[in-house]
Amino acid sequence: QIRKIMPGLNAAFVNVGYEKDAFLHYLDLGPQVKSLNKFLKFAQQGGIKKGDLKDFKTEKDIVKTGKITQVFQRGNNALVQVVKEPISTKGPRISSEISLAGRYMVLVPFSNQISVSKKVKSFEERSRLKNLAGSIKPPGFGVIIRTVAEGASAAELHKDLLELTGRWEEITQNLLKSTPPTRILGEMNKTSSLLRDLLNESFTSIVVNSPSVFEEVKSYVGQISPEMEKIVKLHNVKTPIFEHYGIDKQIKLSFGKTVSFQGSSYLIIEHTEALHVIDVNSGGKSDNDSNQEENALKVNLDAAAEIARQLRLRDMGGIVVIDFIDQKSAANKRTVYEKLKEEMKTDRARHNILPMSKFGLIQITRQRVRPELSVETQEQCPMCKGTGEAGPSIVISDEIEQKIAYLVKNVNLKNITLVAHPYITAYVLRGFPSIRSKWFFQYKRWLKVKEDPTFHFGEYKFLNAVGEEIEL
Repeated sequence: QIRKIMPGLNAAFVNVGYEKDAFLHYLDLGPQVKSLNKFLKFAQQGGIKKGDLKDFKTEKDIVKTGKITQVFQRGNNALVQVVKEPISTKGPRISSEISLAGRYMVLVPFSNQISVSKKVKSFEERSRLKNLAGSIKPPGFGVIIRTVAEGASAAELHKDLLELTGRWEEITQNLLKSTPPTRILGEMNKTSSLLRDLLNESFTSIVVNSPSVFEEVKSYVGQISPEMEKIVKLHNVKTPIFEHYGIDKQIKLSFGKTVSFQGSSYLIIEHTEALHVIDVNSGGKSDNDSNQEENALKVNLDAAAEIARQLRLRDMGGIVVIDFIDQKSAANKRTVYEKLKEEMKTDRARHNILPMSKFGLIQITRQRVRPELSVETQEQCPMCKGTGEAGPSIVISDEIEQKIAYLVKNVNLKNITLVAHPYITAYVLRGFPSIRSKWFFQYKRWLKVKEDPTFHFGEYKFLNAVGEEIEL
């Protein structure tokens, strides 16, 4: 229900049942909003009981330069769709341009347009998909063919379309008995929607730890891709699924403020209300000044790949500013920019990347639909019993191992001594086989370990054969 009209913003605030009113801008109404409002009114009064739009007379499209007061007044009912979840202090962003997404296509009521994803490059395939969609779509509906439909058969597209028209039918029936604010149709559960959008022939295994979800996933995969139903497996091992596959460790390593990549290089990721900031650090200095530009380029290229991955992994949206290592060569700056664009080609979120500025900064805007994924990567310190926090031992162990691998493979050191807080040394030495033993079999180096009670929890350093600290 329209709660407040804001002519100055050319927008309205709508009560959708959330604690904060949703924001509906005029440009998000969609050209067919008057037809939608007419359909909504008739459906709530019982004048329309089926979702068939064959005999429904549509209204004239609104113009882009119009005013929201020409479409809605305070107290009007509106059928809307959430396009951006609540973020921070802001309520949801909504649209009255209704669309229903399926595996192969998106159904758009009150439109007759057929369009194909720009990622489908082949002219012949685009024509085939358009002709197929035109022959099976019902009157009064438009469709958008998704990238995954490339190569799909007519039967697969028709089955997908039937499911989507069924959901529109469900909306029509639910409108008759609804009183705003009410959810008319919810998105399919998260598991099924992920499979709908991501499942492809590259999947070799889908493991589920809940019997009920397992049956649900197996049934859904059997419907959309029967030949892949056999790859759905139930995790029935006593070890928790995330621990069994090392996911816990990956989460803690991936969602911290510091993200290591390629040897001793690392990223620092900071989040603010307005934007995200990423700082690229080489983690070491080159002794040869002539190689500084080359080293900076290498680190920046590796960082570009990791940054693209982190943006997807954390679902970071809005404005992202990246401070790369300074480079003098304009050609090298261009190379880093092109590398970042290439790495982000597979990003499903809409994004725009600006060339590197003279200060070595690259700015990215990335579609933000929901708050970025934030995982607490700290745990209570067993030494201070909760009076402070420190990085988890599982991450420190992996961090130490990464540096040992670098010292062995890149520097080729024979004698390495680890000096650390007693808690860390105990963690490395205890058990059979101990972590140190595992490192010995993996790297063919016997690591000497010394404890130093003056170190704070999590502090450590490496010494060479003559007792000098190794700079990393």
